[in-house]
Amino acid sequence: MASLLLRRRVFSPSRFAPAFRATHSATSLTNILGSDTPPPTQIASVSSSGILLEDGLLLPGAAIFLDGKIFLWDVPDSVTQWKREHLALFEVVVPRPEILILGTGQELAHPPPSFRSFLTELGIQVDVMSTRNACSTYNLLAEEGRRVAAALAPLAPYRWPKTH
Repeated sequence: MASLLLRRRVFSPSRFAPAFRATHSATSLTNILGSDTPPPTQIASVSSSGILLEDGLLLPGAAIFLDGKIFLWDVPDSVTQWKREHLALFEVVVPRPEILILGTGQELAHPPPSFRSFLTELGIQVDVMSTRNACSTYNLLAEEGRRVAAALAPLAPYRWPKTH
């Protein structure tokens, strides 16, 4: 047992290159999984008012987060009424995300089987959860550098205004 304790090594910046020592203090943290800059569409919080982004933008309605962009998403309030055509964006985007985080609002609600099977046909894995949990999961996977998209319904029903 004593030999195991003697072999244990503690991380020390002094053991690494001078560049590391010059740019990092003993109190700084480095994310070794993420890129140098997080995606511009990080979600700060979710409330009945909408989805608040890190940059201060508030989205009161449904939205799709994909490749650092946000698309307004016109879907019915009830998840059971969602159809394949509500996901047409994923047919034309290249590269497709490896995973779609689907936020269904205040509570977890399962979309129709055809909705999930359509995404599976496109080669996109789907995780369904409440919007609050979906936002956290999206932030984590995006920070890890994964090809992730999120389709998020608001906590409170909201319809985007139609413009002609």
